[in-house]
Formats: sequence, structure tokens, C-alpha cells
Amino acid sequence: MSQQTFAEASFEQYRKPTRRERFLAEMEQVIPWSELAAVIEPYYPKAEGAGRPPVGVERMLRIHFLQHWFNLSDPAVEEALYDSRAMRQFVGIDLGREPVPDETTICKFRHLLEAHRLGEQLFALIRTYLAEQGLQISRGTIVDATIISAPSSTKNRTKERDPEMHQTKKGNQWYFGMKAHIGVDSRTKLIHSVAATAANVHDSQVLPELLHGQETRVWGDAAYSGQRDVIQQHVPGAKSFVQTKAHRHRPLSETERARNRTKSKVRAKVEHVFLVMKQIFGWAKVRYRGLAKNTNWLFVTCGLTNLYLARRRLLAGT
Repeated sequence: MSQQTFAEASFEQYRKPTRRERFLAEMEQVIPWSELAAVIEPYYPKAEGAGRPPVGVERMLRIHFLQHWFNLSDPAVEEALYDSRAMRQFVGIDLGREPVPDETTICKFRHLLEAHRLGEQLFALIRTYLAEQGLQISRGTIVDATIISAPSSTKNRTKERDPEMHQTKKGNQWYFGMKAHIGVDSRTKLIHSVAATAANVHDSQVLPELLHGQETRVWGDAAYSGQRDVIQQHVPGAKSFVQTKAHRHRPLSETERARNRTKSKVRAKVEHVFLVMKQIFGWAKVRYRGLAKNTNWLFVTCGLTNLYLARRRLLAGT
């Protein structure tokens, strides 16, 4: 980072570091910036002629991550960077020397990631990085899915809902949007597998994509009941700890209820992951139309969720 100009200097004697500053300082240390930037570099535009050179890859990646952490649109993150000194310091912008990249530049960077499906590559690289830091994936996997809501209104330019999103019923409530399917390590709570579908796709249909193939145990809620053969087909020898499902004319016995409670103690770990994604990062609603854009966003979100969950262990090792 370059030396700050007088415009960025602070003379606030009683200033206290905020939670945002502490969070950004932690993420600054645990993210492998050079490795992630190297994934994007081959696709990033190069400086040509005497025109204005493009903004650095790492700087744009930092802005993109701010959008994920604080649930910001392209214009909103531009505004936030002008407003927040903590965010500018994280990105490395000194308003005494340069302006914040405008929303068009930020939008083009996001489209670059989407066009080349770089979100999936960033997620895989983060998973490899965490393994190198000693956070290995164990032999137990928890599978689950969550609904990411989409606007159901037709009051838009095309006068129709997003054709790639669909509705589904959960309990007595109807939801419209997409589903984020994840496979989570039962020991570390880190995500190792990701898939995205419309909301009307049943959880069990994506089960094979959520297994890494080395499991000895698989946990899941009642939506995955009856999938023992599928688990055995893709991971021979793995034991199924999927919760037993009650039926209209066959309620669960006390023994089955007790077993489900025992299984839930492990299966509940996946809810911690969804808490980070939907409550802390705020991604409870899709931001874009179409599955492709939101799938790319999902992969990046899952990679950042893993870093967030592992940050204490990573910082302890530095």
C-alpha cells in the first residue's frame, strides 16, 4: 500500500477501531490475494497504447469481495467507498491521489468473472489453500440446501418473473427463487461442494454433486430420505445418517425420533454455514436475473464463507 496523502491523514485523538475495521483487518490477513488475482489475470484487460491503464486486478477483487461481505450493488459499493475510510484503506484507495473506480468499471469486472466462470475457480483455489493450511476435509459430509428468494413481482421492464427461477412449497409457505445446495465437512464446517438450481428442484436430485467420494458417513435432513442406494452407488461403504421421514399414515416411533435427534446434533452444523451466507453476508435474496450470474455469486460467497469460518484458525497459525 502506498503512503497516505494529507487528505487521508487522521488527527482524531479518541478514535476507536470499529467492528468493520477489525473484520477487514482479519480478512486482509487470511486471504491469499496473489493466488486469487493470478486466476483472474489471464482474462483481465491489459494496458494498450497511451490510454488510461486498467485498475489493478487485486484492487478490483477487493471491491468485489466488499460487495459480498456487505451485500452491496455496483453503485452502492462505489458510494460506500467514498463514504467509508475503512473500506478505502482495505482496497488501497487514497482520495488525495485518485478517485474510486466507478460503478461501470465494477460492473464490467463482475461480468468478467461471470463470463469465464471464475467464481468456481476462486472457490476451488480457496479450498486448496485451506487444505494447505492444515484444514483438511474429513470423511464425513453434511448435505443440505437453502432457498435464495427472487422477486416474484412482474412490475419490471419485461413484465414477467425471472424464467430461470421457480416456486416451491415449504411447509405451508410458497417461495420463489433458486436453491443453493452445499456439501459441508462434518468436522471443520467448511464447504467442499456447491451446486445451484431453481427452487423447484428437489434436494435429493443434486445429492451426487455434493459428495467428494471419500466419505464414510453422510448426514442429511429428511429431504434426502430414501437415497441410501444413491449414496452407496457414488460412495461405496459410506454409512447413511440421513434423518428418517414420517409419513401421513406412519408416524415416527420414539426410537426413530431419538435417532433423528442424535443425527441432528451433527447435521445442525450446516445451519452455521447458512447463517454466515444469509444473515452475516446478507445474501438471502438474489441480486441478478438468471441462474448463471447467481451461481457465480454463490461460488464466491461459499469461498468467502469458508475463509470467514476458518479465519480464527488461520490467524492463530500466522
